[in-house]
Order: sequence, then C-alpha cells, then structure tokens
Amino acid sequence: MHPLHVDTISMQSLLRKLVESESPSYDKTAVDRVGLIVAEECRRLRADITIHHRDNAGDHIVAKFAGGQGKPIVLLHHMDTVFPLGTLAKMPFYSKDDKTYGPGVLDMKGGIVISLEAIRALQQAGISASRPLIGVFTSDEETGSQSSRELIEQTCRGVEVAFVLESGLLDGSLKTWRKGVGDFRVRVKGRASHAGGDHEKGRNAIEEMAHQILAIQSLTDYERGTTLNVGVIRGGSVANVVPEECEIDVDLRVIQPGEAERIQAAMQALKPALDGTSLEISGALNRPPMPYNEISRAAFEKASQIAASVLGEELKAGGSGGGSDGNFVAPLGVPVLDGMGAIGADYHSEREYIFTDSLVERARLLATLLQNW
Repeated sequence: MHPLHVDTISMQSLLRKLVESESPSYDKTAVDRVGLIVAEECRRLRADITIHHRDNAGDHIVAKFAGGQGKPIVLLHHMDTVFPLGTLAKMPFYSKDDKTYGPGVLDMKGGIVISLEAIRALQQAGISASRPLIGVFTSDEETGSQSSRELIEQTCRGVEVAFVLESGLLDGSLKTWRKGVGDFRVRVKGRASHAGGDHEKGRNAIEEMAHQILAIQSLTDYERGTTLNVGVIRGGSVANVVPEECEIDVDLRVIQPGEAERIQAAMQALKPALDGTSLEISGALNRPPMPYNEISRAAFEKASQIAASVLGEELKAGGSGGGSDGNFVAPLGVPVLDGMGAIGADYHSEREYIFTDSLVERARLLATLLQNW
C-alpha cells in the first residue's frame, strides 16, 4: 500500500468551519448552511452531488465518488446537532492538550471530516477505492430521521457495506450492535373539580397516571436488554384543582427480536385503573435494532483482518444502547460497521469533546478499509 498522507491541519480547519456553522435539527436554514459547506467539499473531491430538498427539514445530500467495480460502499453521516443557535457563545470551538471541544464536534461533525479526508488522502495518493463510494449527509438524525429514512433505505439497499461515521466508543471500539429505539406518549383524561369543595366529584388524571407509570416501568426486562423509561410527565394546573389531564413521554430500547412487538402490544393493552378516566396511547418503535449477528460479525472480522494486515492495528467490537441511522440499514441485510467516527465523550453536553488525534487515526483506518474492502 502506498503511504497515505492525512492532513491534520486541513482536518482541524474543516472541523472548525463545520462546528462554527451551528446546525440545530429544527432550523432548516442553519442545517442547509452546513449542507452548502459539505456539498462544496464533496465537489472538490470530484463527487457527483444530488441535493434532496425537504420543506420541513434541512436538505439531504448524496455524493457519489468514483471507485472500483461492484456493489458500492455507503458512508452515512448527519449534519444536524442537538445544540440550539447561540451555543457557540458559551461553548466555543477550541483545542487544549489532546482534546478538541465544541458543539457537535463528536456527534458528528468530526465524522464528516474523517470521511472526506479519507477520500481526499486516497485521491492524493492516486489510489482508487475498491468500490464506488456513496456519501449520504442527512439533516434530521437527532430528531428521528423522519424525512431522511426513506432516502437512507433506498440508497443502502443491496450495497456492499455501510460505514456509519458516528463516534466510536471511548476505548476506540467500533459499534457492531445498537439497540432499537422507540417512543410512546400516554395521555390520561379525568375530570376537573375543586380540590376542597368538590373533591369527590373529580377524577384525578395524575393519580391514574401513577398507576400507568408503574405498569409501564414494570415492562423493563434487563435480561432481554429491554428498557422503558418514563422521562417526562406533564399534568395539572394549580394545587387546589383536581387535575383533568396528564401525559407522559416514554423511551423504549430493545435489542432482541420480538421485544418491540411485545412492548407495543403491552402498551396498547393498558387499561384505566380508576373509574371515570380514559387513556390515549400513541407511539411505536422508531429505529429497529441493529443486532450483532452473522452479517455484522463477518463485516467486523473482515475490517479487523484489513486493519491488522495493512496498519498493524487491532480493532475492537462493542455496541450502544443508542440508535443511529445504521439501525435502518441492518434490517435490509446489509453489513453495517458503526462508530467509525471520532473518539471522545460527553456528547450532547457542554463538555462534548474528541481526542484530536482520533481524527487522523480514523481517517487512516477508513481510507485503508475503502481501498481494501
């Protein structure tokens, strides 16, 4: 293999540019500004660019890069972050010691930089990727990928492998499995009354919801890797009124086949515990599980062999209770290697950081896999 020159300075420069262009999922104009930067960088790498316009979300970008023959390799990224506009004022982009900080630096603008630098390094060395490459850059991963899921599935169906440029685990492990993710909302309707004068005429929606919360939390099964979490509750107005309404938001995580169906059925089977109250239940699994099965195991073993023989590097496998767009690809029967992005910690917080050297390490690893897959 020809030596690959990975340009640390240009990677840091592009990362700063992306991070300092804030891109909360809910702000189409802001996400599209990052999309313009990404599209221009892809054009510099001689990619064929298609912009998929969305009215109610940021536009999505698909970039096709020349490579070898056969089924293509897909590189999955998202451009949106969880941080609102103005976050940079209190959370600026900067590097100190061995870390680089900033909103979205880990999740996942560092991954975008790694991907583009891997392709650039191959091109500069005159090395062709073993297969055609397709880069997908979406705008709404942090809010459930509702406007991008169909595009992701269409693009990835029948491809050779999908590399997801989400962050790696803190010890550098790739993510070979992820839990499926769902959400539910439960609403209770009771009857309002004066808490002092007509207490017996009321039907307390919060009291009813307390019964439902205990029933929902009891569906958690750690042995199966299934968890339910009532994370938000809203209800009532003032203390001297029996509350008429209450609602909760529930997070679901599953990994084993059949668990999503079990929970869906159990949620829909919930019944009021108190006379005079009623329930309204909505929600479902949003991201199916990405299990560690024969397909993902074979992909990890192939990546491990390439990394060991070419780079002398030992890859490690791990997983995550969180979801990514890789969850949509695995059910298609396509091999997925997730966590190919930067390494760091504290994502979605004001402490979010990456280990600066991981940009170079991951770009070199990705370039090696793209050449030898």
